[in-house]
Amino acid sequence: MAVSGLLPHFHSFPSTHHLLRPAIRPPKFSFANGGFPSILAVNAEAKAKAKAKPKAKAKAKAKTKTAVTATATSVFEDTHTVNIAEDVTQGEQMGKQASNIANVSLVSGVRCSFSHMFALLTLIGRTPMIYLNKVTQGCVANIAAKLESMEPCRSVKDRIGYSMILDAEESGAISPGRSILVEPTSGNTGLGIAFVAAAKGYKLIATMPASMDIERRILLRVFGAEIVLTDPMKGMKGAIDKAEDIVQSKPNAYMFQQFDNIANTKIHFDTTGPEIWEDTVGSVDIFVAGIGTGGTVTGTGRYLKMMNRDIKVVGVEPADRSVISGDNPGYVPSILDVKLLDEVLKITNDEAVEMARKLALEEGLLVGISSGAAAAAAVSIAKRPENAGKLIAEPI
Repeated sequence: MAVSGLLPHFHSFPSTHHLLRPAIRPPKFSFANGGFPSILAVNAEAKAKAKAKPKAKAKAKAKTKTAVTATATSVFEDTHTVNIAEDVTQGEQMGKQASNIANVSLVSGVRCSFSHMFALLTLIGRTPMIYLNKVTQGCVANIAAKLESMEPCRSVKDRIGYSMILDAEESGAISPGRSILVEPTSGNTGLGIAFVAAAKGYKLIATMPASMDIERRILLRVFGAEIVLTDPMKGMKGAIDKAEDIVQSKPNAYMFQQFDNIANTKIHFDTTGPEIWEDTVGSVDIFVAGIGTGGTVTGTGRYLKMMNRDIKVVGVEPADRSVISGDNPGYVPSILDVKLLDEVLKITNDEAVEMARKLALEEGLLVGISSGAAAAAAVSIAKRPENAGKLIAEPI
């Protein structure tokens, strides 16, 4: 269907999408620490230091350039001939080598000054929203997708990785150089935590079932994480039990417990919800999100309902593991506010995969299976006659 603009459309470059706002925008959302310094402020600080000590900076820059060049060359030489599909062992070794390079770089001063760390973390959030145009055939409602796939590690979990670490720091539970972070993970939360941990100087131990794909292990190792594999037959419970054992046996070890961590929902109440409200100029009618840990749908949904109690919040869960809809008994995250949900939709694995493929082929959006599930649910809701003319928002 034809889409009428909620905000002026931006056409500074050829695009098949209608942007609800520019993709690049200064970070303005407020985190628990009162907000990041702007990129302009970081640049100003860097220029001031450069002016005060031009010779020292030039010397350090030359040294850094040499180290970075050597590192880049080493990484390329080590990974150029690796075929993950053919040799899992080489893949693991590549991850270890990348991790070692990262650690050497950190010690030698190539990695992250304090200002650089904050500039890096400003990349979290403020993701753009676009209308979906081609996968919406037969829809009578508009669908606006918030592109969380444009986060630094390509998922909405970057937000909670930052939020949980910051919350633990502010409570005094952890501090860089002293604490060891431990987290059971099978997905993007581990990457989000690893990304922020690397930027802030923490050691991370990630436990996961041995059935997890080799690519995810390599990415975690690149960020310097230590990986402990558990019995795949025990699933995530085995990974959680192992993480708890590690916390008990190691001094200064700390586990975030994402399914029970209130910082998980708070970051979405403080950032994701306000961003969607601002991007749509308060015109959103329905919010759709995967249930997962409960953080995104609870935090974002709670904010949107606070702004407009008539907004409907729809949770999405796998059809073969539908716990919230009551078909299968199972674990319900403590941070999930079930009463907030107006509806729960079940999406099959095949539907999620098919939609993820369509988003890539027809919309040019490279997303994962969870985003495919959320989009499939949004399209289903958008086809209902009672939703004609409404706006559906979803993170993908």
